Amino acid sequence: MLRLLQAFLLGLVIWTISAVSAQGQSLIRDAEIESILREWTNPILEVAELEPNDVGLYIINDPSLNAFVAGGQRIHLHTGLIMASDNARQVKGVIAHETCHIACGHTVTRARAMSVASRPALVSIGLGVLAIAAGAPDAGAALIASSQQFAALNFYVHTRAEEAMADTQGVQYLVDLGQNPMGIVEFFEKFRYQEVLSEARRFPYFRSHPLSSNRVRTTRTLAVESGLSEKPEDPRVELQFAMMKAKLVGFLEPPPRVFRDYPPTDQSAPARYARSISAMKVADLGTALREIDSLIAEEPENPYFHELKGQILFETGKPIESIDPLIEANTLLPGNALLQISLARSLLSRSEPGDVVLAEEALRDALIAEPNNAFAWTQLAIVYEQQDNRPMAQVATAEAAYNIGNYPRAYSFAERAIRELEPNSRGWRQASDIRNATDPALPENEIFWRRR
Repeated sequence: MLRLLQAFLLGLVIWTISAVSAQGQSLIRDAEIESILREWTNPILEVAELEPNDVGLYIINDPSLNAFVAGGQRIHLHTGLIMASDNARQVKGVIAHETCHIACGHTVTRARAMSVASRPALVSIGLGVLAIAAGAPDAGAALIASSQQFAALNFYVHTRAEEAMADTQGVQYLVDLGQNPMGIVEFFEKFRYQEVLSEARRFPYFRSHPLSSNRVRTTRTLAVESGLSEKPEDPRVELQFAMMKAKLVGFLEPPPRVFRDYPPTDQSAPARYARSISAMKVADLGTALREIDSLIAEEPENPYFHELKGQILFETGKPIESIDPLIEANTLLPGNALLQISLARSLLSRSEPGDVVLAEEALRDALIAEPNNAFAWTQLAIVYEQQDNRPMAQVATAEAAYNIGNYPRAYSFAERAIRELEPNSRGWRQASDIRNATDPALPENEIFWRRR
């Protein structure tokens, strides 16, 4: 019976991992949005005595409202949270709160709390299996189904004190920076109704960050006592927030919502930005260019406007015309990996004399800044193919596959490259490293090969 229970538990763990992976969440990469969020986040990290370069900041393409710390020093923000916020200080408040979870060591204590909280769940599963074996399948199924709830309830008991600490420290970080700390209070109060919803209907953020009247009241008191609760936001920061939100709405929401939130009568910069992006998505080139050109005319030194114009032209089947705007974007903002990759992609589409060399230079510079960028490796593989260098194209393809966790593909292309490259050459060593790291014989690689 013990063996049966162990096998059942192992199956449940594998199923859980597969279910999480199947949710299909993806990361959003955007030079402008990342720059804005980094500008807001780095001072908070510094006042919390963290090294900004050591803390990852990730934007997850998910409409649900959530933010969390995972994988060590990594802050994750859902696009749904940014779009649901009313102003910059609400986003900053959430970032400050999550920063404490790193600086206060909660990533370690939560791992322990999760281990403790899982014990009743395992007992419930075990009893369920026994009940099924004893001829009571309904009771057994109910016990197994309730196991996850038992674990969650026990986990939240362990984390309430940490949430209160994160509120307090988050407020203090913003006060130390001389910024208005009311954002986290406004965020809580805007979604206060979540407290009365059932667990299943709550936003993910409020499942892991349960609200309470005392928690909101305490946080408000601290913010008011700081003397900064009425301090107005910097107009530049508010414009950053408005442009970031408009960009997300333009890219992620259907055109009817875009034109509802940003009607043609609204001639503000965020509105034209959102409409330009939305028009690009439906291949309305005229509208897309008209809106972005009006923004460029008003702010010709904004690299992100030129970047968008280049993307509009590329996405609507005009890759050659996209090169000049992307060159301008890179001139205005040199050294940005995402802009360099976009330019390289357009250059490879044109393939005039010298374009492949320029594309290779841009991609190599981008990979110095972001060595794990799978798309950059894919583009570099195209460069090698156009240079008739098939073995190095295979190395680059292996790098791309490795960085998205496709170990079978990475291993296969690394093996091919090794057979064709000069032993001990730079490319041969690179391919050997990938082959060794993705070896199916290594126990730690089992989950990556199982995905196949």
